[in-house]
Amino acid sequence: MTESGNNTTEFTRHRVLIIDDAEDVHRLLGARLKQERLELLSALDGRTALEMAREQDPSLVLLDLDMPGMDGFEVLRHLKASDETHEIPVIVLSGLQSPADKVTAFDLGAVDYITKPFDLMELRVRVRSALKMADLINMLAQRAHIDGLTGLYNRIAFDERWAQSTAENQRHAKPLSLAIFDLDHFKSINDTYGHPAGDEALRTFARLLQRECRQSDVPCRFGGEEFVLIMPETGPDAAAAVCNRIREALEAIEWPAHPERRVTVSCGVLGADNTATISPSDWVQATDEQLYAAKNGGRNRVMVSRADRADQSLRQTG
Repeated sequence: MTESGNNTTEFTRHRVLIIDDAEDVHRLLGARLKQERLELLSALDGRTALEMAREQDPSLVLLDLDMPGMDGFEVLRHLKASDETHEIPVIVLSGLQSPADKVTAFDLGAVDYITKPFDLMELRVRVRSALKMADLINMLAQRAHIDGLTGLYNRIAFDERWAQSTAENQRHAKPLSLAIFDLDHFKSINDTYGHPAGDEALRTFARLLQRECRQSDVPCRFGGEEFVLIMPETGPDAAAAVCNRIREALEAIEWPAHPERRVTVSCGVLGADNTATISPSDWVQATDEQLYAAKNGGRNRVMVSRADRADQSLRQTG
């Protein structure tokens, strides 16, 4: 699985959350924005709006400031203070027209400020502009997390995904496994057949990972000829089976540039059926130790162990 091909385009159906205590405003905006390929969400109060923003992940928020209870400034503060919602762009749509209110809104993180009564054509243009900017930022963020050669997630993305996955394991005791792959004798491929052959081996293995793993799995290029595979909802035995399937598939490939030379991979797996007893960083280090055990044991094999009990038994598969 990779998200490198999922960049947003101008044809994306964006979700826009409208936060205003006046139902007439929701009806007006619904009528005037219906041609903009938008999915409109409505919230009449601040607390409901914050919950919807977390659950619905809108592309844009249109926010009124003058609301009873939690006003728009407080909603904006909460949106920008939360890791889940701080990147959502917010256009303030308010009858408050004082320069001080505008300065406060921009200081809190609003991307635009439109005063009521507003011109509907101007509103549509500003909404389009905010969504295009959000798309561009998202595209750049995605590309910053993608390895240029293989199209897989890179090390930066792995660190983020791994932190999320291990937190889920700690909170809910859900199974989780991590695998580290290393192409065997990769330097000799570059030295003997040239770097183009080495690059093709890396790209081919990346495609193999994408093909053989499930949609919920997260394959990444760890660096050089090393790859990692995060396997949520997967215990060590099932993870070892997946990795052996990948290992066997790579070994079976015939290479036009060097038909006499097969490419193989060694793999270390550390998984947990319940809450892991080690930290995320120790989990990675322990998985790397299983990889080295596989390489020291003769390469082209998978070594698997456990992270959810003290006696992390080591065994070889394949």
